[in-house]
Amino acid sequence: MQESNLTAVIEFFLLGFQGSQGFRISLFCLFLVVYWVTICGNLLIITLVSTSKNLHTPMYFFISQLSISDILIITDIVPYLFHILLNNGGSISLIECITQLYFLGASEASECFLLAMMSYDRYVAICNPLRYSSIMTNRHCVILSITCWLFPFPFLLNYLIKTGTLNFCGSNIIDHLFCDIVPLLGLACSDFFIIQLEIYLLAIVNVIIPSTIIVISYTYIVLAVLKISSSTGRQKAFSTCSSHLIVVSIYYWTIFSVYIVPTKGRSLTISKILSLLYTVFTPLVNPIIYSLRNRDIRKAVQNTLGKLII
Repeated sequence: MQESNLTAVIEFFLLGFQGSQGFRISLFCLFLVVYWVTICGNLLIITLVSTSKNLHTPMYFFISQLSISDILIITDIVPYLFHILLNNGGSISLIECITQLYFLGASEASECFLLAMMSYDRYVAICNPLRYSSIMTNRHCVILSITCWLFPFPFLLNYLIKTGTLNFCGSNIIDHLFCDIVPLLGLACSDFFIIQLEIYLLAIVNVIIPSTIIVISYTYIVLAVLKISSSTGRQKAFSTCSSHLIVVSIYYWTIFSVYIVPTKGRSLTISKILSLLYTVFTPLVNPIIYSLRNRDIRKAVQNTLGKLII
């Protein structure tokens, strides 16, 4: 059938999780609690870093930026997911779909670079402790943060503009929880080879480069820590990196599971669950990890609660 004879699709229907009303309401309640806890947890981190003087350091500054990214990611996905669950699916226009893709992609890319900058901060702190305060100045941290948020923008915008100009025809049903690039391209009836190249470029810029920075930083960190003669000193040095390493492992494992590992033979339900891991689960656990494993943040929480009680 010729492309010109097909009806153009300008609206899509997201299926979400199909099932009984009771099942969907249960999921709605679960995601509502997760969303509320995630927003409160990340806002708590941002507030503590802003108001507690002992948290006015580069490491906590980047943690607060990470919390902003987590809020953007989960807010881009979950509110519309509520609508889909309550209505057993939901319609979304092409423009809304591309907009959701943009904010998800921008938040993901920023998170990758923020995690890389946090590893760089740990590298400077452990490998160049005497120069740490002169290297990681407030101005330098702000510049690095702005770079993390703005650097992926032109690459992401170019790829989304080209995606928006594709012709979609035939079925308009997306069996997914949100507008993601893989199921969206599956409905395109025009050639998207250039967009695939753009996706590879995005992967190199937003995933490979930050992950390379992380690997190099921690290679130098490990070599420096191994030179410390005291076991207590080595343990103390590693403890400053443990929370960051856990967050990096969770985030990159989910990203690679969704976008890098071949999807052949994977059920749609598994794909949806994996997508939830980096869009919902990771923003939830990040503030928990930093709160439970960080003595300074726990102390700031206690001080803040003490002032509120008094």
